Amino acid sequence: MEKVSIIIPFYNCEFVDQAIESALNQTYPHIEIIVVNDGSTKFTEKIEPYKEKIKRIEKANGGTATALNAGIRNSTGDYIAWLSADDLFYPNKTADQLEFMKNHNASISYGGFDLINGEGKVTTKSMLGAIFPDRLSFLKGMKTQCPINGCTILVKKEVFDRCGLFDETLPYAHDYDMWFRMVQHYDFYFYNKPLVQYRIHDEMGSVKHKKELLLEASQIRNKYRTMLNQLIVQEMKKKRHKRSR
Repeated sequence: MEKVSIIIPFYNCEFVDQAIESALNQTYPHIEIIVVNDGSTKFTEKIEPYKEKIKRIEKANGGTATALNAGIRNSTGDYIAWLSADDLFYPNKTADQLEFMKNHNASISYGGFDLINGEGKVTTKSMLGAIFPDRLSFLKGMKTQCPINGCTILVKKEVFDRCGLFDETLPYAHDYDMWFRMVQHYDFYFYNKPLVQYRIHDEMGSVKHKKELLLEASQIRNKYRTMLNQLIVQEMKKKRHKRSR
């Protein structure tokens, strides 16, 4: 049975215990939970009750990308999942998504999510994100947006061996950068069900640093523009070739 490593980057987040609980409550039995304390000065006591059930990594503050990389380096799983300290996995997330990937021979998959508020109440159901019917549509979608909620992702660890770890110079849009690198070699398979409860609250990084996030995302799109256009042209040629056969 394949092992799944669930990495939880943690920095001063009051909801971290709830995130850990949701990881521990996965119906899939063969998991390891790696909590990376990225130099937190608050709420570290919320990790203590779980110290016998998790792998805990302590490091100086360096940002989410550095915490994810520390978790990946210390993981022993065949697959990598990422759970933000303020979000929650649904109990069947790992089991259902892994079965889906095996059925499709996929190396990477992502899925939908529900929105919750600071009190943990669902405010919007089935935020399935951008659903793309094929690889060409996915590539075109990446030209204007990051189409993936990172906490819904499940990736074979060997993908990181090929594509490298997260870019630690990118504090906000490191996930978007990673998807650009991965899509050059792999297809992203979409699992059309909510896998995660994504928490919207005033202290979340994408709210506090929205301007910086948008600027960084724009810089990443410019960086990969030529590569992405080449992939789109290749995919269009494949489609034309299939139609002409």
